[in-house]
Amino acid sequence: MVLGVGIAGGIIVAMQLPLLGGVATASITLRDLGSKSASAPLAWPSEGSAALYIPSLGVTRSVRNAIVPIASLTKMMTAYVVLQKLPLSIGETGPCVTVSANDLATYEYMKSTDQSSVPVVVGETLCESTLLNGLLVHSADNYAAMLADMVAGGQASFVTLMNETAHVLGLTQTSYADASGYDPASVSSALDQARLANLLMASPLVRSIVIQPSVELPVGGLENSYTPYVGVDNVIGVKSGRTSEAGGCDVMAMTFTEGATTEVLYAVVLGQRGGDLLGPAGDAALALARSALTHVQHLSLQRGDVVGRIGWTGSRTPVVLGGSATLWWWGDSSRVPVAVTLTGGVNRIRAGERVGSIEVTGPVRATLPLLAQHSVAPLTLLQRLR
Repeated sequence: MVLGVGIAGGIIVAMQLPLLGGVATASITLRDLGSKSASAPLAWPSEGSAALYIPSLGVTRSVRNAIVPIASLTKMMTAYVVLQKLPLSIGETGPCVTVSANDLATYEYMKSTDQSSVPVVVGETLCESTLLNGLLVHSADNYAAMLADMVAGGQASFVTLMNETAHVLGLTQTSYADASGYDPASVSSALDQARLANLLMASPLVRSIVIQPSVELPVGGLENSYTPYVGVDNVIGVKSGRTSEAGGCDVMAMTFTEGATTEVLYAVVLGQRGGDLLGPAGDAALALARSALTHVQHLSLQRGDVVGRIGWTGSRTPVVLGGSATLWWWGDSSRVPVAVTLTGGVNRIRAGERVGSIEVTGPVRATLPLLAQHSVAPLTLLQRLR
């Protein structure tokens, strides 16, 4: 009798205990948390070559990325080398030179050959800051020649520095023959120019120069920028160029916002034709930049958001986020850049218990805990039999 009572009691107790249902399973989804819809295709130009570069989002894209003449985009490397050799901050003038008869002759020659240039007079004093303004805003070929003399004593030596710098920077598709880009042997690719623009724009001085729609120069007076759309749609520069060999070329920098951070994308187009060459190049770069921004995706994750369920068959609890973060990425909105790790219990999960984590793998990295909203355990035998 005693044995029978003990066995019966054991059966009753066992029926009240959770069944050994194995490790808890979970389903996690973020698709209902507000990600943007799929974007339209990128607006690549129908001719020439082009590149899109968004450093903060790890985006590097191009079409027909050929090595071609780049016209006055060459001056980006001219400015970069000058600032490497003669660093300059905003408000500083840098070293100065006096315009010589040779400098005047260079200007007259460039003017006669329809090169972009700025008037000078013998005896005029021009400092590094002024020369950089004329170089980058009004694309003055004669200012490029004067900067080459200032840094290296002549164009040949300066071009050697330009090519050495391109090699060090890993611009393998880039080669220079002059400091201005008038020579069609100064060549590069759209992707190389995008990467160079990003390096050049690391300089606060350069950013303060290329954002100007015009610049006041000593003899030339007010000279307009040749860079299309500066000041429109958050365009902040950088450089354009045109020759008959290169066609119209434009390296456009445009800002956009990632949460509380302002970032920059670069849209580069080379070899555009039609009209004055610069117009079509600017239009193509702007269209590409605008279309790229439609591919910037974001997703706000808030503490307490339900992102899935965890537990056992017939006994599950919602899983909620234990922290907040904003995800930023680029491309197809269905590709949410997170990695999920689960550490569910075996026999019981308690309310508020950490059951895993979500690692945000976008530009802003973070790890958010996953918490069980309620306590849960496998069904008991008695519950199963009901």
